[in-house]
Amino acid sequence: MHANQQRAMTTTTAPYFSRLLAAAAMCMAATPLALAAQERMTVPPQSERIALRGATIHTVTKGVIPNGTIIFEGGKIIAVGANIEIPAGTKIVDVTGKHIYPGLIDAYSTVGIAEIGAVDMSNDVNEVGDFNPNVRTDVAVNAESRHIGTSRSQGVLTTLTTPGGGLISGMSSAMALEGWTWEEMSLESAAALNVNWPDPTQRRGGRGGGGGFGGQEGGNRATYEERVQQLKNYFAEARAYRDAVAAGERVRTDARYMAMIPALDRKIPVVVSANGASQINDAITWAKQENLRLIIRGGDDAIHVAARLRAENIPVILTSTMDAPSRDHEGYDAAYSRAAQLHTAGVRFAISGGAGSLYTDRLPYEAGVAVAFGLPEEEAIKAVTINAAEFMGLSDRLGSLEPGKQATLLITTGTPIDTRSEILQAYIQGRELDMNDIQKHFFEKYMEKVRQKMKIIS
Repeated sequence: MHANQQRAMTTTTAPYFSRLLAAAAMCMAATPLALAAQERMTVPPQSERIALRGATIHTVTKGVIPNGTIIFEGGKIIAVGANIEIPAGTKIVDVTGKHIYPGLIDAYSTVGIAEIGAVDMSNDVNEVGDFNPNVRTDVAVNAESRHIGTSRSQGVLTTLTTPGGGLISGMSSAMALEGWTWEEMSLESAAALNVNWPDPTQRRGGRGGGGGFGGQEGGNRATYEERVQQLKNYFAEARAYRDAVAAGERVRTDARYMAMIPALDRKIPVVVSANGASQINDAITWAKQENLRLIIRGGDDAIHVAARLRAENIPVILTSTMDAPSRDHEGYDAAYSRAAQLHTAGVRFAISGGAGSLYTDRLPYEAGVAVAFGLPEEEAIKAVTINAAEFMGLSDRLGSLEPGKQATLLITTGTPIDTRSEILQAYIQGRELDMNDIQKHFFEKYMEKVRQKMKIIS
């Protein structure tokens, strides 16, 4: 560009940018709280060794330590116990009388990929087509999502953010809810492959209804048997592709088949969405034939298949304990007591917040309802910490408070699954989080309104 052109552009654009900066300054001056409280501020990585001293530490896997100390450095726990020596130069935080728990894990969430239900452009959950195993949710996560702050305020520090749609939806990504970008937040890009099991009510084909998966092009849905066969065929094609690549044959690169290889090799689990007893049974039979590491998600009728789930050591992710009964013959507490029934039957399970980003922040209360209806509190805590971590291959990093694991933890006034408890502070990988969020901001805003009105009245 010539010098005179540069001068011309500068002359033309300077007033515009001046006006823009002036407008921004006026907005900041007029609404400092609104701009400062866009829910939270991302914090830098841990830079100094920290010891939290005096709290009751709930390790989840190694018991409860009264008046304990937990020390972490470089984002990892280096010591947990009572009366342990604190190295010189350590920042000591007195948390006497408080409780420390591992950060909660939502095993089925859409935080970061779903924002406002009525705004399509803010939602990136479902992909087009039936087979999308190569979809990785972490690359689509919005690190500025307001649901991140509200989820963290309720103790949820890690999510398995999960895509939807189709027969094979794609990969769940394990996300730490702290970071400037999705790259900083991603713990495991491909933590699990997701399959939506077909709906048995479609045995006769035709139009209408669905089982949580996308319909075929042209509007006519295939029968249940045809849909299951499509799924089997796709796995067979992926296995043939894997074997050809391993044999050194020249094959056309296919990102979808490549993405399935870790699941075929049992390196990651296959999470199958299935609720009915027949769906669950068919999914178990199929997974055995395919030699897959199966996890059932949903599991409304899991108690009716409990003996087989226990015998096959297949875990379940319960997607809600606070739902109303879905069938006329069920009692009002069908969902509330489901976790307790599975525990009594010896079935391993995790509890999720119900997928929607709006519901991840209610994860602790999903577990709390299960306790109210018979599940031991210790098992409820496991269902939202170590169980979820184990099912998704994250237990070497998360889910309990042990040396060598990430310092992702909560300081609370009591058990985090009780609505009366308060999350006072949280750490993710040793980072002391900004605990602000948009709901707290609006609470303070309208409380100030009340205070001002009360002064006028008085």
